[in-house]
Amino acid sequence: MVAARITVNWKETPISPAAPHTTVLDFLRERGLTGTKEGCAEGECGACSVLVARPGVNKPTDWVAVNACLVPVAALDGQEVITSEGLATAGESGMPAALHPVQEEMAVRGGSQCGYCTPGFICSMASEYYRPGRCAHPDSADGAGTGTEHGPNGFDLHALSGNLCRCTGYRPIRDAAFAVGTPAENDPLAQRREQSPPEAVSTEYTRDDSAFLRPSTLADALQLLRERSDAVVVAGSTDWGVEVNIRSRRANCVVAVDRLPELREMRVESDHIEIGAAQTLTEIERRLDGSVPLLAGLFPQFASRLIRNSATLGGNLGTGSPIGDSPPVLLALEASVVLADTDGEREVPLSDYFTGYRQSVRRPGELIRAVRIPLPLSPVAAFHKIAKRRFDDISSVAVAFALDIEDGIVRKARIGLGGVAATPIRALATEAALEGKPWAAETVEAASRVLQAQGTPMDDHRASAGYRSAMLGQSLLKLYAQTTEAVSS
Repeated sequence: MVAARITVNWKETPISPAAPHTTVLDFLRERGLTGTKEGCAEGECGACSVLVARPGVNKPTDWVAVNACLVPVAALDGQEVITSEGLATAGESGMPAALHPVQEEMAVRGGSQCGYCTPGFICSMASEYYRPGRCAHPDSADGAGTGTEHGPNGFDLHALSGNLCRCTGYRPIRDAAFAVGTPAENDPLAQRREQSPPEAVSTEYTRDDSAFLRPSTLADALQLLRERSDAVVVAGSTDWGVEVNIRSRRANCVVAVDRLPELREMRVESDHIEIGAAQTLTEIERRLDGSVPLLAGLFPQFASRLIRNSATLGGNLGTGSPIGDSPPVLLALEASVVLADTDGEREVPLSDYFTGYRQSVRRPGELIRAVRIPLPLSPVAAFHKIAKRRFDDISSVAVAFALDIEDGIVRKARIGLGGVAATPIRALATEAALEGKPWAAETVEAASRVLQAQGTPMDDHRASAGYRSAMLGQSLLKLYAQTTEAVSS
């Protein structure tokens, strides 16, 4: 087994003697790369953002911004990382000879005041700067991007949704983002996109009786999980990383499945779409390219781009959280999960998957290999997330709708709910109240009263039980108001 190594700013370095739970953030700072900062240790502020070379969607390699505070450095064995220090062109003395175009725009437009958050903003901005296909966006025809989330240069502000600034203010940062041009032909990071991505290496990194393991095949992973009942399975580490940082949890054995080729496939068949459980949400979003409207409505509201660059559907379902944003959508889509272990595979409807608070039918040693969405899709679909912030927030209530309406009659209704019970649930009573009835105000008002009584909402710091019930009912009324004209036409 080759010693675990990571390439940082074009230079390869051993991961040893870092402990297996050591984050990329701490690893970098211990080596003097202190531009990478810790602000929250939960993936919510973006001060720790770095660039990682990943398999591309439209190019062989993509430069992807991730939260270094969440990712174990052992998870980047064999991988390539660029920090804010590595973006500038180095001079003979080792000091920057020239600022990177993103750094230059942030400087001249006043995008940095105290500077604490600036390196993270710059890395997230650089990821969007190098995004293949970035071009002028139709909703920014005013030339300044005023009031839009896309600049005249095609810059998507969602790329910065996971970066927080406390003192500078976002206007000059947005100005810098909307001013960047396109990479020069001799830009080394742009040239790197045209080359093959780093290969997924098999990792066996052990220190002080703790191990970080990355099997090379699904069969190896399943055999390992069968032998190691104490193993913690991770993909993007967006959940486990918080446990390590905030709750000081440690594991004797961590098994990474994010690079398993069998979990990274996407197939579109005549009767279903199969999405590999270890594809990141950003990869899914760009590969589907809006072909599943309900998922397209989910993605911008799921945490931040930094989190979506690492988080997976398999991880979101595997945690069993009742406030995860993907389960309501997948329930409305009548999705199923494909579970695999050493004895084979089985397919379980998602409506039968959750059995209790953070509990499911998944047996010890089983992995979620894929999510299957049946086709055709219902033509009327919407995802409503009620939260205190528009983006990058945990939902108080999440509601997903998928309806078939023909000749003014609701032929089929599927409604997924999150945040109103110990598990994500289907609103079966509301579905029954809609099916076979006219898509009319009287029907919807009656069904909205039924929807208010679905689940077992509770009072907590995010919302009261009464508020949650009210939002359920309002959500259906909102859907009716949004779709009546489209359905009638």
